Amino acid sequence: MNAGELRKSTPATHPTEGAGEPMDVIFIDGLQAQTIIGIHQSELHQAQPLRIDIAAGLPRSLACRTDRIGDTIDYSELRSALLLLLATHKLQLLEALAEEMARIALEDFGAHWTRVVVVKPGKFPDVDAVGVAIERRREARPREQGSVLSLIASGMVPAREQRPA
Repeated sequence: MNAGELRKSTPATHPTEGAGEPMDVIFIDGLQAQTIIGIHQSELHQAQPLRIDIAAGLPRSLACRTDRIGDTIDYSELRSALLLLLATHKLQLLEALAEEMARIALEDFGAHWTRVVVVKPGKFPDVDAVGVAIERRREARPREQGSVLSLIASGMVPAREQRPA
């Protein structure tokens, strides 16, 4: 799969693999913005154009039943968060920028899965674009130490009182 196919592939191509339940995918395709990013002196003083595609998956979004924006990921809020990041970051590599965008989708917006594609169009005269695509999943949260189930599993169950026979 080439970069164009990866960027344009159906958002739901990978997020359900091994998940066992349907995934609803909210996406922003082709966000165009300017930011300072790069490792060469020529890139560090003037903003350059980027194109961003982001897909964020939720297992069976509650909004499908409730029709309320609070029950899903608000793509206008996600867009605003990405634009704020582009205006304020101090990162040099597209990989690090994509990773921070993935963190925002997972941690700040509650996505369970995300795909981020960051592209520098026209970076070189003989290349349409260069960029990076990453996919991340939310890590499973460990059980609370004091939960009843974890206590039972560890064998720490209070003994029953013995009644005299």
